[in-house]
Amino acid sequence: MRQMKIVSLLVREYDAAMEFYTKNLGFKVLEDAAFGDRRWVTLSLPGDACTLALELAKNSNDLALVGKQTGSFPLLAFDTVDCMRDYEAMKARGVKFHGEPERGPWGIGVLFEDLYGNKLFLNQEA
Repeated sequence: MRQMKIVSLLVREYDAAMEFYTKNLGFKVLEDAAFGDRRWVTLSLPGDACTLALELAKNSNDLALVGKQTGSFPLLAFDTVDCMRDYEAMKARGVKFHGEPERGPWGIGVLFEDLYGNKLFLNQEA
């Protein structure tokens, strides 16, 4: 194997998830196309080789996992060169944070949530 290519994220509604990830976090829509009886929606951060595929939750088992795919752990971690700058910008756009950026052995980081409550982590390496 060479690299991770696609990470899937269960969502309740494509358009709301696309709006959150593009407007609040800076993702770009790579694909939004009909795919049988569903849509194939993929997003990515500029310059990132990994793609986020939005998967529509269609049954009760899927719906029960929306916002909880990784339990109490972060679903995704994002690297930044300026944690405070990105924290302030995302906070101004209404992103919900779990406190303020803190320094630790990993660098400077802060936990935040997407529109469904999935935990995400923003990190600036030390």
